[in-house]
Amino acid sequence: MTTTNNTMAKPRLSFWQIWNVSFGFLGVQFGFALQNANASRILSDLGADLHSLSLFWLVAPIMGLIIQPLVGSASDRTWNKLGRRNPYILAGGFAAATGMLLMPNSATVATVMTPLFFGAMMLALMDAAFNLAFQPFRALVSDMVPSEQRNIGYSIQSFLINIGAVFGSILPFLLTNVIGLDNVADNGKVAPSVIWAFYIGASVMLGSVLWTVIKTKEYAPGHYGLAELDTEQPKQAVTQRLAGFWQLMKSMPTTMKRLAVVQFFSWFALFIMWVYTMPAISQHIWQIDAKWFDPAFLDTVEQVPEHIARAKGSAGDWVGIMFAAYSLFAAIASLFMAKIANKIGRKLTYAIALIAGGVGYISISLMQDPTPTLVNLAITQIEVPQAAVTLLLSMIGVGIAWAAILAMPYAILAGSLPTKQTGVYMGIFNFTIAAPQIVSGIFAGWILTSVFNNQAIYIIMMAGGSMLLAALSVYFVEDQAQQVAKSNEQLVTE
Repeated sequence: MTTTNNTMAKPRLSFWQIWNVSFGFLGVQFGFALQNANASRILSDLGADLHSLSLFWLVAPIMGLIIQPLVGSASDRTWNKLGRRNPYILAGGFAAATGMLLMPNSATVATVMTPLFFGAMMLALMDAAFNLAFQPFRALVSDMVPSEQRNIGYSIQSFLINIGAVFGSILPFLLTNVIGLDNVADNGKVAPSVIWAFYIGASVMLGSVLWTVIKTKEYAPGHYGLAELDTEQPKQAVTQRLAGFWQLMKSMPTTMKRLAVVQFFSWFALFIMWVYTMPAISQHIWQIDAKWFDPAFLDTVEQVPEHIARAKGSAGDWVGIMFAAYSLFAAIASLFMAKIANKIGRKLTYAIALIAGGVGYISISLMQDPTPTLVNLAITQIEVPQAAVTLLLSMIGVGIAWAAILAMPYAILAGSLPTKQTGVYMGIFNFTIAAPQIVSGIFAGWILTSVFNNQAIYIIMMAGGSMLLAALSVYFVEDQAQQVAKSNEQLVTE
């Protein structure tokens, strides 16, 4: 029976089985979206300036760079009563929840260090935990879903990620405008609406992760083409493992190398969006002078004027609406992306989506109408500048690009990887996500202050140009699995 399982193809999964495999992504992305939409807001409230924001955000890609390959390699060699990938997914969920509970309370919890430094440490903990959970999830989908269902598998994954991101992004806004929590931060503290949003996010994340762990019974090593555990391999020091990863990177498949170029330009742009959208729209749409983001200037005033504090709070809430919008558009796009990719090819689908994202970024600079407009969001009504409303159109393109970035590279890559090393290569592929963010984090703050004179809208436009370069780079990628599938279809037809 075991021998049969070794040689048999993976069984086709029902829709709900694929759904359960990926459901934990909803909660992890719920937490990740809260971080993306609010980390710059929290760090600014705790005392970070515009130049240092990108440096604080560096912890995210650095943690991914270190943790994902190590976890990928470790999960390839793990098997216990929870499974192969599930133990790491569960550990990541609990660690991330801890960081989410502590970060917004930095001003209260920190005693032996500054609240800003403690907040940065909790950001690092959350990012480490998100990466600890994310990488095994990617490998779990590859382990469980047969190749002929891979497009739909990664599309469901993308859909759940974006549903989680919608609610995670919009949650502080809902807590302010529906529940009535204050969105204005006292000097050196975090707004109550943001604190409670992180509490709820931690609960949702743990619940969804537990759902996947409980509902998904992983295939044992050696079954359905999965690699056997290499139990004879001696344990290696971290430095030896990193050296081994470097050797694997040098010998990685050509498809992976060319996707790395696309990943560089697209993730360089995404990092800038996450870090600088809040100051960009605060300045560009809410007309807040850049000096109100400068801690040195803030130290010279006794109190931030109420209209400035409220405008920053409104802009921060609207960033959540924008991020929820692009995640919603991404969720909708992901429903159709698999069918479109099957019809016109993954490469063309990927390139068109990235072009839409580049156009979306650049179009933000065109939105400047300050006319107060009453917006009916069904659950509440708010007054914002007209330009803020039209920003939602820009988010359509960003959402389409995000849906493709979450699904297409992995669908293209999965067919070119050796099954024995899927986990470690998926971890190494995270280098192509982390490296551009590190480059962006090091240089974006300097570019913003030295080249753009702290006018954050220009760095968002630069991100749009980077996304267009990503679309151009897709041309050079080879989709080996789809080429083989087309060849087989031709043979059957003949």
